[in-house]
Amino acid sequence: MPLIIKYKTLKVNGNQKNGGEGFIARHPVLANVIVIIIVAFLGLWIVFLSLQLFTKHGERDIVPKVENMSYTDAIKVLHEKGFRIDIRDSLYKEDVKPGYVIEQFPKSGASVKPGRKIFLYINAVHPKEVVMDDDNNPGDDALKGFPFRQGMSRLEELGFKHIKVMTVLGESDRIVKVTANGRVVKKTEKVPVNARIVVEVSDGRLGALRDSLQAEEYVRYINEGDSDYSEDIPVEEPEVSGQENPEQDEDPVFIE
Repeated sequence: MPLIIKYKTLKVNGNQKNGGEGFIARHPVLANVIVIIIVAFLGLWIVFLSLQLFTKHGERDIVPKVENMSYTDAIKVLHEKGFRIDIRDSLYKEDVKPGYVIEQFPKSGASVKPGRKIFLYINAVHPKEVVMDDDNNPGDDALKGFPFRQGMSRLEELGFKHIKVMTVLGESDRIVKVTANGRVVKKTEKVPVNARIVVEVSDGRLGALRDSLQAEEYVRYINEGDSDYSEDIPVEEPEVSGQENPEQDEDPVFIE
């Protein structure tokens, strides 16, 4: 005998509704809101699981020490640990071998995520070369005639460390010449920053010495009668009185 389900007809506020209608049919707006919330939650959960998978959340590696290692050895060690490498700059230090790692970031011993990029600073194979004087006169001496302080400031700004100053006789405190490793530097010439620089600067005593010598020569002329000053300094004849006149030694002549 077939199962027959009879629904009672309810009359609410004059409208007839079947008692067997579901929640969605009776509350469609609320049902849609609930469905949206469930879908959004599932989407966020999937994104979270994906981030956990691709970013290796919770996994940590220790950065090895590669400073003072050659560039090739440092790359080998970091690649074996799964790290990526980025060369940021090439510097030059005399106390580090060329081609060796000067500095690394992050530092050794740091706990980082697997596969992180490690930045390396490598000591250059050749020292940096700079131009002391960029004036377009390559045949002239570099920095010649520069005031001493201005020239020294420029050399220090360019990165020169081994600078020696020598004073020579001159009119004022200006640079006479600059040598690098014993050779005179010309304008527009490139010089390695690790070269040994010698700056010759006049001491300003030449004018005073000239005045002193002139005064000494004058005194010597006065004392010894130096002929070099005979034209420069006039000598006056001594005055002769009437009694000392030789003509008066003769007998007087009387005229009648």
